[in-house]
Amino acid sequence: MTGHNFPKLGRWLKFNLVGGIGIAVQFAILFVLKGVLHFDYLVATALAVELTVLHNFIWHERFTWVDRTRNDPLLSSPRKWPARLLRFNLSNGAVSIVGNLALMKLLVGAGHVNYLLANGIAIVLCSLVNFLVSEEWVFQ
Repeated sequence: MTGHNFPKLGRWLKFNLVGGIGIAVQFAILFVLKGVLHFDYLVATALAVELTVLHNFIWHERFTWVDRTRNDPLLSSPRKWPARLLRFNLSNGAVSIVGNLALMKLLVGAGHVNYLLANGIAIVLCSLVNFLVSEEWVFQ
């Protein structure tokens, strides 16, 4: 199936593929910032999440929602992607940063869980919300 009839399951799988790559990106950045450069774990988490949000946006534009961003004359306009990036950052970015920071504070700060394990848990919990917001608002 093509165009606007692309099944949500297929898009969900693409979303998770991009997200899986994003997890590797986020873990690598977090490890370098916290483990190598000794940033505070919350600062390192915020920077890692934001850089990953930008990485994921590019791949969602070009892969996950390409049927919407390339085939629709209104959405494919080069002037439209900055608005999508802003919506993506305000939604996925906010959910990811707030969710990750809150869960990291709880799991690492209060629960003394390893920062990489806590980050993995936070990513999984934020994923479904991010997909739904992207599907219904960012790449509508």
